[in-house]
Amino acid sequence: MRIEKLPDAATAAHRAAAFIAERAREAVRERGHFLLALSGGETPLPLYEALARQVLPWERVELFQADERAVPPTSAARNWSHIERLLLGPLALPARQTHPMRAEAADLAAAAADYARTLRAAAGAPPVLDLIHLGLGADGHTASLFAGDAALDVDDAWVAAAAEHHGHRRMTLTLPTLAHARCVLWLVCGGDKAEVLARLVGGDPTLPAGRVSRDRAWVVIDAAAARLGEPDTQEAQ
Repeated sequence: MRIEKLPDAATAAHRAAAFIAERAREAVRERGHFLLALSGGETPLPLYEALARQVLPWERVELFQADERAVPPTSAARNWSHIERLLLGPLALPARQTHPMRAEAADLAAAAADYARTLRAAAGAPPVLDLIHLGLGADGHTASLFAGDAALDVDDAWVAAAAEHHGHRRMTLTLPTLAHARCVLWLVCGGDKAEVLARLVGGDPTLPAGRVSRDRAWVVIDAAAARLGEPDTQEAQ
């Protein structure tokens, strides 16, 4: 796990966007395409905006979701709505390159299985995404993998339906899918994340986020989320 600290959330978002662009160019050179999954929440909104301004081979990019809330497509709580507004709108990516989770479906488990088939068609079996962007909740969740939820322990599916958390049921990539990614990029900002970030960096397995493979993980943080005296760049075992 490699950790890079930036002065503030805006700078961290721009660094994360530049990192994604670097990996995209590398993936296209090596494999001809770049498979990217984005997480939802408030923290990545500046990342979406910054990513839309990056110069990379967008015609070779396929975009997926790490998680989604079970809300109607028109809901402001829908993660994909923010991705459409801040990233897809400016880029005008064709629909064939974008793969939103259909979490509004009445049968969420069936919709999760359908999304797993989408992943398989694009990324193989098991699906190997080039980069999965993740966030970190103050409660230690990541994607929509929460402590005590059965989705956290799914080891025989690539996508799962999750129980209700913070008012909504969810659809999420599972830990096995996260483990197969070529790279995981965490973007963690804000002083309310400082304690849980320290536990993540320390490898606390009691956190849902702490169960994500660390081998190919890059963590971009702002100064508010960092522990006092933490160097700007470090390696965590």
